[in-house]
Amino acid sequence: MNKRRVIDLVNEKLRAQFDLLKRASDSARLDATDEESRARSKYETQGLETSYLAAGQAARAEDVAATIIAFNAATFPPFNDKDPIAEGALVEADFSGETEWFLLAPCAGGLTVEMEGAEITILSPGTPLRKQLYGLSKGSQVKERGLIVKSIL
Repeated sequence: MNKRRVIDLVNEKLRAQFDLLKRASDSARLDATDEESRARSKYETQGLETSYLAAGQAARAEDVAATIIAFNAATFPPFNDKDPIAEGALVEADFSGETEWFLLAPCAGGLTVEMEGAEITILSPGTPLRKQLYGLSKGSQVKERGLIVKSIL
């Protein structure tokens, strides 16, 4: 598994999310200010509702932009199987016979990307699985999850 390519895929996915939210926000803002959305009575709220939608989408786009900045500021040093799992590690684990991949990153938790037929899940600080993996090395087990660390990159 190429860790640099995984990081690039996460960046691409975050950028795509940002672009989508930005376009949706811009479109909703235009709809909210369009003449057709102007209220003809106090009971017509389409323009107001659309402006709330635009504001919410813009706020979400700002959140994703901040995530992109934080993710790009992170370091993802190389690891080997003798190193303990820490921030920036790409971890291959056996989950009850199934291979799972995790990238420990400072943000974007829960995001998944696919590479070489495998799904890689981003684990951000505070997630229970990340807490359990932190400090483990190759061959270590998390018994309550049925997980064995196979490799650390």
